[in-house]
Order: sequence, then C-alpha cells, then structure tokens
Amino acid sequence: MKIFDVHLHFPRNWDQPDADPQPLLDETLAKARAAGIAAVCVLSGGRFGPSYERALRCLEPHAGFAIPVAVVDPEETSGRMVRELHAMGYRGLKMIGVRQPYDSYDYFRLYEAAEELDMPILFHLGVIGGPVDFQRTHPRRDRAAAERLERWASRIGPRNTSAMRMHPFHLDTLANNFPKLKMIGAHLGGTGNYDAAASVVRWRPNVFLDLSGGETIERHAEERRLIGYEIGVEKLIWGSDCGADEIQAHVDRFVALFERIGLTDDERERIWWRNGAELYGLEPPEIATVATTGEADYSAPEALTGRPA
Repeated sequence: MKIFDVHLHFPRNWDQPDADPQPLLDETLAKARAAGIAAVCVLSGGRFGPSYERALRCLEPHAGFAIPVAVVDPEETSGRMVRELHAMGYRGLKMIGVRQPYDSYDYFRLYEAAEELDMPILFHLGVIGGPVDFQRTHPRRDRAAAERLERWASRIGPRNTSAMRMHPFHLDTLANNFPKLKMIGAHLGGTGNYDAAASVVRWRPNVFLDLSGGETIERHAEERRLIGYEIGVEKLIWGSDCGADEIQAHVDRFVALFERIGLTDDERERIWWRNGAELYGLEPPEIATVATTGEADYSAPEALTGRPA
C-alpha cells in the first residue's frame, strides 16, 4: 500500500524554537516512511518555523519523497512572490488564518499565479484547533490539559482569525473564477461544514478534500457516510496533520475504517495514493474513454436535464 500524505507540517520544536530543525525533520520523515507514506507534502515557511529558504535546504536530502509546499499569508503574498516561491522549488501552497475570506478579490493575484504555475493550494477549512479538545477533556479534571492551556495563553494570545473566512463555500467562488486551480479543502471541510464541503466537491472538478483532522472527523466520516457516499472517493486525499509519533496510529485507524465501510481495493488506492499523486503530477490522470459511436453531446439540453428540450 502506497500512501500520499497531502498534509504534514514542517515539525517545530516549540520549547527550543532556535534549535537546528534538521534532526527533528529527519526523524519525522523517517516515521512517515515507516508508516507506508511514499510521498508527502511538507508545509513549510510562513509565520512559524524556518524561513522558506532554510526549509528547502532541510528538505533537500529528502528530494523525491518530500514535496515542498509553502505556507503563505495572502495579505503579504503577491502573484510575484508565488512565482518566486515556485522558482525556489515550492510546488504547492497552504493557507490558514486569513484576515479576509478566501474568495476576497484582494487575493486573486495569488490565485492567478498558482493556477498559471499548476501549484495546488491546501486551504484550512473550519475552526482552527486549540490546545485543549473540550469535547474530550477539561482542565478541571486533566492536569495535562491545564498545562497545555497555560502554555498556549502565554505563547499565542489574541489573534485575528475566524472560521467564517475559511468556509467551504469560498472555494466554490474560486473554482468558478479559476477553473484550472487545484484546490484541497482540509479536514473534510471542518466539523459543522460537511454538507457545504460535499456540495462544492460534488460539482467543481478542481476541488478536493483531505481526510486529516483526527478521530472526531474520522468518526463523523463513518457515521454520516461521507466517504464514497456523500463524497465520491475520487475527491478525497489522505493527510496526516499530526505529530511524528501519531502518524502510524493515524494510518492504522484509516485501514480499519476503510475495511469497516467496505471500500473496494480500487477505492482505497484512490484515497491512499492516486488522487494526491495525480494532483501533484506523480501519476497521469485516469480518464474513462468515450465510445466513438453513440457519444453523448453534453452541450445538448437533454444531456444536462435527462429530458428532451
């Protein structure tokens, strides 16, 4: 089983942010390989961690396995900067925590450049996670949760971000304006957004969703029949978005999940590998052949409605 991981963050030592990032990156990618990952998008640079230039140097020993993806702030990233990142070696972009909705016209130059350069964009969708998952625990009964919350408050503080600006419907706007721009919405659209995300990927050929987000999203995907029912398997890409020590468990949970919901071998291979590999040019797209006789004319009204005009 080959796995394409579309969502792995460049690891960061939060306790020693100035430490050499290479050993931690090497360890993380070694654990990814051990879990069966054959290609991985490493989200690098931007607001946290090493600079774009240093991140690329760290990724050089992993060429052919790690795909550099630049984390960008669209308020500060022009179309020209996207072209510079591509020339440096970045092959995709990641956006999160934006100050305007994703479909703001102010960001269109960035999207134009990404479309022109065939750089897929991974969009965080939904609420951004925090230090404590209050669905599962609470500082009043969990000392570790209390410590995480305290560290978070001392490091982060107020921030100008909103899930309303990162809603799946913004990708519908972008898909209509940039029909060749490859877009991936993270976390199945985010909890609370599944129906919206499913409706966008149902009709927009250039929009996909990743399956990262943890056990709650995985449970929802199974209980609500999102995989292969509400959302076609060709529109789903696997992503880890977790710490190095959690990657293997993350893979194992999806192996069991795909078994429980009865995916075929072909459907599993699409999600594990081919969808992401096609998006990043590692595999040629699979397109059904059309018979030379009786070919449908999709410009005819009856082909669109199922009824004669």
